[in-house]
Amino acid sequence: MPSAGIAPRRVVQLTALLAMLVFFATQLVGAVLPNVPLFIAASACGLALDLFLQHKQPGLLALLGKIRLDVTVRQLFRDMLIMVGLLRIEGINPLHEQAPLTVGLLLFYLVHFACQAAAILVRRTRQLPFVTRNIDASALRLNAAPPRLFARQHGRRLLRLAAPVTAGLLVTAATKDAVWGGAGLAIALLIGIGGTAHLASWLLPRKRVANEATALRWLDKWLADYQPTVGMYFSGGNSSAYQANMWLSTLAALDGKPIIVLRERFMVQKIEATDVPIVCLPKVAHLMRLEHSTLKVLLHPANSGKTSQVLRIPSIKHAFINHGESDKLSSCNPYAKAYDEVWVAGPAARERYQLADIGVEDKDVVEVGRPQLAPIRPYAGVPTGELTTVLYAPTWEGWDGNPGNTSVILAGENIVRELLADPKVRLLYKPHPMTGSVDPRAGRANDRIKAMIAEANTKRGGDRPGAEAAAELARCADELNRLTSTSFRPSADETERMKLQGAPDGDRAAAVAAATAAWESAYWASLPVWEHQIITGPRPAIFTCFNQADVLISDVSSVVSDYLTSEKPYAVANTSGMTEEEFRAGFPTVRAATILTPEAAGVTGLLAAVRDPEKDTLAGARAELKVHLLGPSDPPSLVRFDQATQDLCRKADERRARMATRLTDEIPSQREARDAAEEMELESGSPETEETATV
Repeated sequence: MPSAGIAPRRVVQLTALLAMLVFFATQLVGAVLPNVPLFIAASACGLALDLFLQHKQPGLLALLGKIRLDVTVRQLFRDMLIMVGLLRIEGINPLHEQAPLTVGLLLFYLVHFACQAAAILVRRTRQLPFVTRNIDASALRLNAAPPRLFARQHGRRLLRLAAPVTAGLLVTAATKDAVWGGAGLAIALLIGIGGTAHLASWLLPRKRVANEATALRWLDKWLADYQPTVGMYFSGGNSSAYQANMWLSTLAALDGKPIIVLRERFMVQKIEATDVPIVCLPKVAHLMRLEHSTLKVLLHPANSGKTSQVLRIPSIKHAFINHGESDKLSSCNPYAKAYDEVWVAGPAARERYQLADIGVEDKDVVEVGRPQLAPIRPYAGVPTGELTTVLYAPTWEGWDGNPGNTSVILAGENIVRELLADPKVRLLYKPHPMTGSVDPRAGRANDRIKAMIAEANTKRGGDRPGAEAAAELARCADELNRLTSTSFRPSADETERMKLQGAPDGDRAAAVAAATAAWESAYWASLPVWEHQIITGPRPAIFTCFNQADVLISDVSSVVSDYLTSEKPYAVANTSGMTEEEFRAGFPTVRAATILTPEAAGVTGLLAAVRDPEKDTLAGARAELKVHLLGPSDPPSLVRFDQATQDLCRKADERRARMATRLTDEIPSQREARDAAEEMELESGSPETEETATV
């Protein structure tokens, strides 16, 4: 059932479509009667509505395209009705006045279709078989893109060029003077012909980028020159980029030559700021070129349908590193057995795979810790301020419909209500970005929780940071945005972005890290210490929220495992329907947690344990569970991760050496077998042999 916020939007959309049909019908009636004022008004309003929807509701117009009522058909029908109206209006000579206008209108559409053909050719010639970032690809003759109005926006182009045509023809209908229609057509034709000629110039040799064969040869040469050793492979949808982004700093810190391999073109811009070279290879045939490169290991933070394609490359070893560990089934996916190794944080995940019995052998599981957790500060004792900061970070509802996946639906409002009722609590609410994407109930509960927090803030008061805090935050944000985002002009296409995002200058990663730390410090300093906060979006990151919090409330998810590195108190909501004993036995990550019921029972005891160390009976259990989940602190996780990478690279080298030796051994034997076969044919005196010898 759609939420209340969606229904009005649909009503507006349906109203717009109905209005468009009404304008067409009214235009037809005005043309046939003829009723000149009605005819002019309907024609002008129909075009204006179409232009408005092209800019504000392009998705709505895309639905019309599915029933063969696309922009070209709509404008043709609109212009046809205008010509019918001119034919019916007395005082306009069909032969001497309307005929030239008809010819001019036909020329207008001829130019439109010629421009569309040129646009298709230009787009095809500018789409390379791959996309790169952080790589100097100037040898591919990359250049600026043509104006998008002519190259990519055929609907807007047609309607904008049709505006002077329609205006001129309607003035002709009102004044019975064909000069106005001719003037409108002349303006549109001049702009259309000029734009088409300008667009076609991108087909000339001086503006054409490298063709596919040349581009692939360049890619092979770049791979040979760069000599990558370890890479991260990622494929996913629009909202999944965070799964890869969390591994960027770890990948950049590894010994060797790292690379990021993507499969979807749009994902190139979803990857956050990094100096690691990025190569997107959409086609399987081009992906297979990695087999002949020096790449030895690919790390996989997520499973996807396209993962099986890269697993076909036998010369590369593959390790599944996941994008977080939890006790849920998604952390023990049977797909994991397709990889050469499965890298986990600590012993708990190793045990989890063995208990799941999904075909992952224990010898293929490698404990590497969680390198990303280094920024999380350790427990520093009970809160020293007047307020206790509680971070409520529920996960999303997942794909399987399990009510225990997220607490938002069954327990979220109760938990938040209990927390807001305590005057000494400051709440930080950070829901998972995919909350409500599967179950609308989660989205509605999330909205109600946000409303509760906003209302609670109206009942609080206190000092606010001065204007200098906001100014410092703005300055830090500008600096961070300058380092982490590339501004493109509206007409920039994929090829132009490749040109602008070439080899990075200097150590951009270090500059980004410093700018991020400065922004985070300024962000928290700009907020009143007494005010509850709703935190959405990628900034501030969850680890920064960990450092601000005195206690965490979450669900069974990787958030809990990551938070445990701080050894601070935490709670997990049990909405699974299990008893507390079953819940603790089934999910190792909650063994050192306070368990909250769907009614939020346990919140009061949790807050008491945070504020009084004598009531914190789970401190020792948290320290033990931390090691069990994340492994030992020494050697550091990054050291163990890098060592696992080098070990897997060595295994890849050993396999390549074995294959080279086997090939060397097989070639002489194959040659000997061929020679023996030829001798037998000569001795047997077969007709084919005699004929060959005669020739």
